[in-house]
Amino acid sequence: MAICTVRWHTLRRKGVFILDLPIKDRVRQAAEQMMANTKVPGVVVVVARPNEPTMHLAVGVDGLGRPLAADSLFPVASVTKLATALATLRLVDAGLVDLDDLLRDHLPYAVAAHSDVTIRSLLSHTSGLPVELAAQDVTYAVGLDWEKLGQACLQTGLEALPDTRVQYSNVGYGLLALVLEHYTNQLFSDALTSLVLEPLRIEGYLGVEPPDPAVTIAGVRSSHTGTMLEPFNSAFWRGLALPWAGLLTNADGALALVRAFQGFPHGFLAPQTVAIATANQSGDLGGGLYPPLMWERCPWGLGPELRADKTPHWAPEQASPASFGHSGASGCLVWADPMAEVAWAILGSQTADNGWLLRRSGAISSAILAG
Repeated sequence: MAICTVRWHTLRRKGVFILDLPIKDRVRQAAEQMMANTKVPGVVVVVARPNEPTMHLAVGVDGLGRPLAADSLFPVASVTKLATALATLRLVDAGLVDLDDLLRDHLPYAVAAHSDVTIRSLLSHTSGLPVELAAQDVTYAVGLDWEKLGQACLQTGLEALPDTRVQYSNVGYGLLALVLEHYTNQLFSDALTSLVLEPLRIEGYLGVEPPDPAVTIAGVRSSHTGTMLEPFNSAFWRGLALPWAGLLTNADGALALVRAFQGFPHGFLAPQTVAIATANQSGDLGGGLYPPLMWERCPWGLGPELRADKTPHWAPEQASPASFGHSGASGCLVWADPMAEVAWAILGSQTADNGWLLRRSGAISSAILAG
C-alpha cells in the first residue's frame, strides 16, 4: 500500500521547527474525527497527485461490521453518472454524437424528444426533465429491470423548458444510456464496460454480481430496508443496472472516473473534450439537486458538477471554484482540483441521508487540500 507524503520544508527560524508531516496521518486523523462525530462506521480514502504514489487509507468497518480495505467494492450511487457521461463523450469524440444534437435525432420516440432537448442539456442537467421517474410509470418490485426502466424514461416528459433551470435528473441519464445502446448495439452495461471500465482499467460491475461481496452500506432509509429489495445492498438493486446510480467499484475505480475528466490517461478523451466537459455549461441558471442543495447560480459541466461558490457544499471552501466532481447518496464523493493538482475519493459505509457527507466530509477534503 503506497503512502504519499506531503513534504513541509523544515525551517529553523528563531528556534521554531516545522517537521515533515505525512498526509496519510492527517487524513486518518480527520477521518477518525469525522467517524467519532457521526454514525459512519468506516471510510476509504484515496488521493492522487502528479508524480507521486497514490495514497490509500481504509478505516473502520461496513454496515455489517466487516473491516474495510483499500480495494473494497462500494455501491457508488450517482458517481455512476460520471461513467455514463464519459461513455457519451467517447461517442462524441468518435463523431457518432454531437453535443448539440437534439434528442429527437437519436430517440425520436421519447416523449422528451418533442422539445429542444440536446445531448449537452442531458449531460448538464438543463434539459427540463424531473429528478425521478413518476411512481405510476415504474413499480419498484420484483420483476423490475433496466428494460422497463428505460421504457419509463422514454415515456417521461419535461417539467420545464430546456435551458431554463438546472434540475439534477436521473431520467436524463437514463435517456443518455438509451442513446448509447442505440449506437453501440449493446446493452448499456456492456457498452459502459467496453467504453469506460476496461479502457480505464476499473474493476466495476453494473447489473451483475461481483465475485467478492460488496460493502454493506449502513443507514439506508427506505420502506425496503432489511428486505431483498433494499437499495444499495441487495442483489435486486445491483441487478437493475441503473445508468444513474448502479455501479459497484472500489476507491481506485471511483477516482479513475474523475481523473478521466482531468485528462488521465492521455488519449482516453480528446483534450478539447476534457476542457469543455469541465467548463460551465449552465451559464447563470439557478437550481441544483434538492433543498438545501439548491443554488442561485448552479454551474455544471458535462457530467461533473463544478464547485464555483456554492454554499452549502461537500467540497470545502479551500477547493478552488474550478474544482469538479460528483457525490453519491450511498455516502461517497469524488473530486478533482486542477489548481491544487490533486484528485481524491471518499467512500463511506453510511448513506449520506444523515448529512455526514455534506457537513463532515469536508474536514477530510481539507486535510487533503492542505498538502
